[in-house]
Amino acid sequence: MFQVDAFSETVFGGNPAAVLLLEDWLPDELMQSIANENNLAETAFVKPSGDHWALRWFTPTVEVNFCGHATLASAHILITEFGVPGPLRFSTRVGDLNVQALGNEYLLDLPCIEPEHSTGLPPGIAPLFLDNAVNHFKNFENVFIQLASEQEVRTYQPDLNTLAKLGPVGVVITATGETYDFISRYFAPGAGIPEDPVTGSIHATLVPYWAEKLGKRRLSAFQASSRGGVLQCELQEDRVLIKGKAATFMKAEIYLPD
Repeated sequence: MFQVDAFSETVFGGNPAAVLLLEDWLPDELMQSIANENNLAETAFVKPSGDHWALRWFTPTVEVNFCGHATLASAHILITEFGVPGPLRFSTRVGDLNVQALGNEYLLDLPCIEPEHSTGLPPGIAPLFLDNAVNHFKNFENVFIQLASEQEVRTYQPDLNTLAKLGPVGVVITATGETYDFISRYFAPGAGIPEDPVTGSIHATLVPYWAEKLGKRRLSAFQASSRGGVLQCELQEDRVLIKGKAATFMKAEIYLPD
C-alpha cells in the first residue's frame, strides 16, 4: 500500500490518498475495512483490466462513484513505482478517466458533469445558508452553493452535524476568487469526510459552472482547506482537464486477517 499527497508537489500538502494495486478485487467488506482503518478521505483500489485499469474508491464509510485526487494518486504510483507507461485509462463508475504525465505533473481528463438546476436547497441544510447563498445547483452526488465572496468561503464555519444528515451527499461552497478565478471548499461528513483538502471530482461541475459565469474556458482554482490546493483547469467540450502534482509519502505492507 502507498500513501500519496495529491495536488501537491511536496508531502504534507494537497489531499492524501492510499493506493493499493491488486491482482483482483478483494471482498467489498474487506476493502471498506481497509479504508476505514486508513481513515483518509479516500483509499483507491486498482487492478489490471485488459489494456487499461479498473479503479474503485472508498471513504472510511462508503464506496463512492467519483474521486479525482485518488485517481491522480493511483496514476502517480503506477508510473513512478511500477514503471507503467502513460497515458493511463481507468474504468470507473463514472466512465473512463484518463491521466497523462507531463514532466513533473499530471493531466487528469475527467467527464464534464454539468450543473443541474435546483429548485431549493435540501430542507435539512437550507437554514444554514439563508443569509449568504447567492445561487445553488447540484449534480448527481453533491449540492453546490455560491456565496457572495471569497472571504465568506474562507471563513465559513460548517455545522458538520447538520451537514451529516445528508448522508453521502457532499456540500460544496464556492465564490469568485481574488487571486484565482474561483475558490471552493467541500464537506461530506455523512461520508466520513468532514472537510476534504483538495477535491478533483467537484471541479468536473465547478469548471463548467464558472466557465459560463466568467466567459472563459481556462480557469485557475483554489480549494481553501487548511492544506489547500491549486488546480489549473480547462473546459474542452464534454471533458474537464485538470493539472496537478503528486508526492509519495509512504510505502507500507499491510496485514489482513486470515
